[in-house]
Amino acid sequence: ATAGAMLMAIRLRGMHAAETLALTQAMASSGQTLAWPPAWHGLVVDKHSTGGVGDKVSLALAPALAACGCKVPMISGRGLGHTGGTLDKLEAIPGFRVSQSPEEMRQILARVGCCIVGQSAELAPADRVLYGLRDVTATVDSLPLITASILSKKAAEQLSALVLDVKFGEAALYPTQESARELARSLVEVGAHLGIRTAALLTRMEQPLGRAVGNALEVLEALECLGGGGPSDLRHLVTALGGVLLWQCGMAVGAEQGRERLARALDDGSALCTFEAMLGAQGVPPDTARDLCAGTPAQRRQLLGEAKVCEELPAPQEGWVQQVRALPLARVLHRLGAGRDRAGDPVNPRVGAELLVGTGQHLRAGEPWLRVHHEGTLGAKGRRELQDALCLGPKPPRDPPPLLAETILP
Repeated sequence: ATAGAMLMAIRLRGMHAAETLALTQAMASSGQTLAWPPAWHGLVVDKHSTGGVGDKVSLALAPALAACGCKVPMISGRGLGHTGGTLDKLEAIPGFRVSQSPEEMRQILARVGCCIVGQSAELAPADRVLYGLRDVTATVDSLPLITASILSKKAAEQLSALVLDVKFGEAALYPTQESARELARSLVEVGAHLGIRTAALLTRMEQPLGRAVGNALEVLEALECLGGGGPSDLRHLVTALGGVLLWQCGMAVGAEQGRERLARALDDGSALCTFEAMLGAQGVPPDTARDLCAGTPAQRRQLLGEAKVCEELPAPQEGWVQQVRALPLARVLHRLGAGRDRAGDPVNPRVGAELLVGTGQHLRAGEPWLRVHHEGTLGAKGRRELQDALCLGPKPPRDPPPLLAETILP
């Protein structure tokens, strides 16, 4: 009850940066903190996203950073509500184990350079307790509490540098750029006081990132990105976030040079090679990891399994694609089994959708614009809701605003 009362007081009265810092430090030291060899000093980095639709950035970014010489102990979460979780995506790969002890993490980082794991009971346990209480006390949207929750876990990782992807728009935690900027400033300021070189990118989340939404489909798209291909918006975000990190930890003289170096790791095969090694280190049988990373698209799909039904939706009329809204798309897929409402619910990794069109494309009536993968449970209502996600207009849209709206530095 006292903790609940404290949360309510924080929610109502807010906190100064110094108070938020003190709360974050207390939460970070509530459990064990990770320790790294002195040789890794300055190289331990991570990224955190506030959650979006089709956001498979971590899957490509962690191995690409490791291929550039960083150590990336990425502690990730599961999907809740309409946003997907990185751990659920990786668990679409047969054998992948998200739970690794701190000692196992150290071994994987020494060998491979990156790991993507779940939050262990030992790390920032106070965060888990407070998070559960925030849900029932309606204090989830409190800025200091969000800041402390995100950064306490990162402080326990003993990072040198951290980049944050703070999303805004219809399908994001924050609807407006102003509200996202407020969180980003809070995170960057408190992160800097914790001794972590912290930067935040404000990115738009109206449309899905890339063209795939749903766990197995997003793994396939991340593999394309790791092979130097994939959708341009995904690659742009992976290289921008990675570029800032390489600059922050002194591996590049500026963010732009960092971006070029990260793009090279995607193009020369080293990032994909690192991803394969990470899969092997986290429980995926070596043959599976190799076939997944070196296989054809068809072989990859077969390895991850396919949903019972794969159907294409036709454009209801002729027009130019203005945008494809992420939120209705995510909500329908969530109902079809791609997401969960409560922690612990299972997800179906094979459920998802692929966008067959992009903004600015011209569609004829009846031309397919979306491919939906489901287990035979998509009814007329779901089809109608999905059709609502497609925004058509009589003229080509104006140039879309840039995906990356703003960079916030300390």
